[in-house]
Amino acid sequence: TLQWETLGRQFVEYEQVAPFLIPEEQQRRLLDFLPLFLKAWEQSAGVIVFPNIQLLASEVSKLLTKEIKRNLNGKPAEEARLSLERLLQQKGEAENGRLLLRSVYLLSQNDLRTMWNIIGSGLPAALMQCLYLFFTFPLKKTSDDGETNEDDTQTQEMLVKIMLNMYREEQGVEELLAADKLQSLIIATASLWDQCSHSWKVPTGRVLRTISKAQTKNSIVYLQAVDCIKIAIQNLFKLADTLPACDVCEAASIVLCFVKDSYPISSALLIEFENNDGYQLLLKILLRCEGLQQNEGDPYLDEILDMLTCLTTCGKTELKVSGNIVHPQLPHFDFERTRSYGMTVKNLQAFQVLQSVFQKSNDQHLCGRVLAAIGTIWAWDTVNFFLLEWTLQPINQFTDIIHFKPHPVQVQFFRLVESIVLDLSYVPHEILKKVQYLIKENIVPFCTLTALQCLLSMTKKDLLFSDIFRDSGLLGLLLALLRKQAKILRKSAGTHLPGLEEGTEKELNAVMLKMVAALTVGSVRNAVVLKDYGMVPYIKIFLDDECYRSATLSILEQLSVINYEEYMSIIIGALCSSTQGELHLKLDLLKSLLRILESPKSHSAFRTCSGFNGLLSLLSDMEGALQDPPSGLWTAVGQNCILELVFYTLQGITAALHLDPVNSNFFQRNGLFEKMAEDLGSLGCFWTQGEWQIPLSLEKTRTFAEFLDAAFCSSEPFPTWLKNCIWILNFLDHMVKGTLHLESYFKERKPEMGEASRDDQEGPQAQEEHLVAFKRPGNKSPASAHRLWGNLEEKWEMGDCAIVHPGAVCVMVRLLPKLYKEGHSQLSQEIQCAVVDHIQSLVKSEKSRQVMCGSGLLSTIIASCQDAFRNESHPLHLPLTRVFEKLASQAIEPDVLR
Repeated sequence: TLQWETLGRQFVEYEQVAPFLIPEEQQRRLLDFLPLFLKAWEQSAGVIVFPNIQLLASEVSKLLTKEIKRNLNGKPAEEARLSLERLLQQKGEAENGRLLLRSVYLLSQNDLRTMWNIIGSGLPAALMQCLYLFFTFPLKKTSDDGETNEDDTQTQEMLVKIMLNMYREEQGVEELLAADKLQSLIIATASLWDQCSHSWKVPTGRVLRTISKAQTKNSIVYLQAVDCIKIAIQNLFKLADTLPACDVCEAASIVLCFVKDSYPISSALLIEFENNDGYQLLLKILLRCEGLQQNEGDPYLDEILDMLTCLTTCGKTELKVSGNIVHPQLPHFDFERTRSYGMTVKNLQAFQVLQSVFQKSNDQHLCGRVLAAIGTIWAWDTVNFFLLEWTLQPINQFTDIIHFKPHPVQVQFFRLVESIVLDLSYVPHEILKKVQYLIKENIVPFCTLTALQCLLSMTKKDLLFSDIFRDSGLLGLLLALLRKQAKILRKSAGTHLPGLEEGTEKELNAVMLKMVAALTVGSVRNAVVLKDYGMVPYIKIFLDDECYRSATLSILEQLSVINYEEYMSIIIGALCSSTQGELHLKLDLLKSLLRILESPKSHSAFRTCSGFNGLLSLLSDMEGALQDPPSGLWTAVGQNCILELVFYTLQGITAALHLDPVNSNFFQRNGLFEKMAEDLGSLGCFWTQGEWQIPLSLEKTRTFAEFLDAAFCSSEPFPTWLKNCIWILNFLDHMVKGTLHLESYFKERKPEMGEASRDDQEGPQAQEEHLVAFKRPGNKSPASAHRLWGNLEEKWEMGDCAIVHPGAVCVMVRLLPKLYKEGHSQLSQEIQCAVVDHIQSLVKSEKSRQVMCGSGLLSTIIASCQDAFRNESHPLHLPLTRVFEKLASQAIEPDVLR
C-alpha cells in the first residue's frame, strides 16, 4: 500500500509539471515512471491500487500509438513490419516499445472505464495496422534458426490480448472505421491465406471473430460501402480450387462470421453475401472437405456448418406453406398446436446448401453433421419439420439415396425418421412408403435392417401402426420374406452352408420376426392375416435358433388367441421332440407356455393336447441329471440349469391346474402325481439304491423352514445332493399351496445377436455364475404375478386352506424315503423328520384334512413308509402316526382299511 501511495504522489507530480515540459522530456519522465509501476504491480500480485489509473492508461496508450505511427510513417510495408518488430521486442536499454506494450497490456485488463481511455487514445486503429502487417508480410528466414524474432510468442500474446479487450467493445470497433485496415485485413484473409505469416493465422482469426461479434450499424455500413464481403467471396472462390480444404474452411469461416453476426443489426451483409453466390461458395467448400482425415480441419468445418444452420432462420418473412395432413394420425397429434414458437426456418437458400451436401456427398462426417443440423432445426421449433418437408422435402428425398451412405449415417438418418413419430407424434405416410420400398428392394442388407428397426420402434409406440403397416402391405411383405427364409432353414437343417444366415442377413431375419410379432400384439386382425397366409408351419421352424426364438414365441402366443389348441400342439410337440441337450429351448418354451396358461381358456387345450404328459416326459428325460458328481451328457450342464428346468416344468403343471377342477381331476385320476413322484425321484439327488438304514437317535432337529434358511442363506456347508432335494421339496410345497406359478427364482436371460447359442457355449461354471440367481425361499411373489393370477395366495396365507393340490403332498411323502445319502445318515434322518413335521403342519386344520380326503395320502404314507410304521423306535414313526391319525379322524379311505 505504501508503495502504491508513493507512486500515486509521483504521478500527481508528473501531471502537474507535464504541461510545462517539452514533449521529449514529458515522454522521458513517463517512461521512467513505468518500470516502477510494473514492479509495484508484480509485487502486489496483480492488484492495482492507483487512483489515477484512467489517466495513466490514456497517457501510456497515446505514447504507444505515437511510437507505432513513428515506426510506420513513410516506410514500405515490409520495412514497416521489421521496424515494428524491433520496436515491440527491444531488449536492454532501448526497450521503450516493449515497456509501453507491457504497460498497456496490464492496464487493458482493468475496469471498463480504463479500457475506454485506452480505446480513445487511437490505439485500436494503430494495432489493427500492426496486425495487418504481421499477418500479410511474413518475415523471411535470415538464419538457420528460422524466422527472425517470430518465435517471440510473449509479444504476440500481449498484442492479441490488448486487441481482444479493445475490440469486444462497440466503441473499439467504431474507432477502427477511421482507418481502412479492417476491410483490408478481412479481404487479406480471403486472398492471402496461403502466403500469410503462419504464426499469425490463428491470432488474426481470433481478433476478427471478436470484432464480428461487436459489429455496429456503422461498421456494417462501412463494410458494405467498400464491397468487403463481395471481394472476399470472389477471392475465396479462387482459393477454393487451390488451397487444402481445411485451410479454405478456416479462411471462409472468418468471412461467414461477419455475415451471420451482423444479421440481428442489419441484413445488408447477408444480402451482399447472397447476391454474390455466397451459398454456392459454401457448397463448393463443403464438398471439398470430403475425405478429410478425422479431426483434420474439423473445428472450422463444424463452425461453417453451425453458422449455415443458423442462417436458415435469417429472413424477413415467415414461410407460408400449407400441406395436406394425411390420415390416420396418432390420437394426440394436433397440427395447430405443433408450434413451440422458437426459431423458425425463413431462409430456404441456406438450408438447400445443407440438403445439397447430403445429396452429393457420401462422406461420413459431412453427412452426419447435416443430419445433426436438421435435428437441431427441428428442435428449435417443431413446425420446422413441416416447413421443410412441405417445401424442399429433405427427408423424403434422402430416403431415396440413404442406401448409398456409410452405415453410421444410415443409422443416424433412421433415428431422425424415428424421431418424427416419437418426438413430433406425427405419422409421415409418404416417408414411410419410401422406407417400406427400401425394405422391399433390399439393395443393401444393413440399410434394410436399420430401416426395419426404425419401423419396429414406431410400431411399439402405438397400435395404430399395426393397421398402417398391414394396409400398406408391409405385413404381407415380411411374411413372404420369412416364408422364403424358413424354407431355406428347413432345407439346411442339420447342415451348415457356407455364408448362410451369417451377420447382417441373420440379424435381418431376427428383426423381421420381431416386426411381425409387434404387428400381431394386440391385433387379432393381423394374427388372422398371418394364419390365412398359412404361415404357422413356417413360423415354428424359427424356434430352433435361439436368436429367433423370443420373437417366434411372441408370434405363436398372439396366434393362440385365435386357436389355443394349435398353439398347445406346437409348444408341447416342440418340448417332446427336443433333445436332452436343448435345455434352453425347453426353458423358453415353458416360459411361453406359462404366459398363455395365465388365461383359463387355455387350460382345456393344454389338457387335450397331452400337455401334462408332455411336461412329465421332460422330467423323465432328466433321469440322473442331478447326480453328484454328474455323469454323461449332464457333465456339460450346470445343475442350477437343470433345477431351473424342473422349476418351470412344475410351474407349468401348477398353472394348468390353477382353479381348474377338470384338469385337477384329470391329473389325479390318471395317476400323474404318482408319475411325477417317480420322475422326480429318479433325478439323481434322491436315494434309489435300497432300504433305509437303521434309524439313528437325532442329536438335533430343525424345521423345514430352518433347513431352507440354512441351505441357502447361511455359510453352513451343505452337500449338493441335499440342496437339490430341498429345492425340489420347496417347489412341491408351493405347488401344494397352489402358489408355485407365482414364484420367481431365476433371472431372465435374453440372448443377443452375435452371441453363440447358450446350448452350445455354456459350461457348468458359466451357468453357475450367471444363469441362476436364487431368491430366498418363502419370499413374497412379485407384485406383477399377483396382478396376473389374482390374490388367492393372500387368502391361503390367512389360513382359509393351506392345501390346494393334495396330490403334491403325496409326492412329498413318496420322496420321503429317498431323502437319504450314504455317509450322511444323521443329516438324512434330520431332513426326513423336518419334512414329516412340515406335512403334519399342512394338515392341522379341518379344512386341510377335508381337502386331503380322497387324495390317497393315507395309502401313500403306508406304502412309502412301512418301515417307519413297523418300527416304533424309528424317528419318523411318531410324526407319521400323528399325520395318519389326523387324516383318519376325518375319513378312512376303503383301501387304507383293507
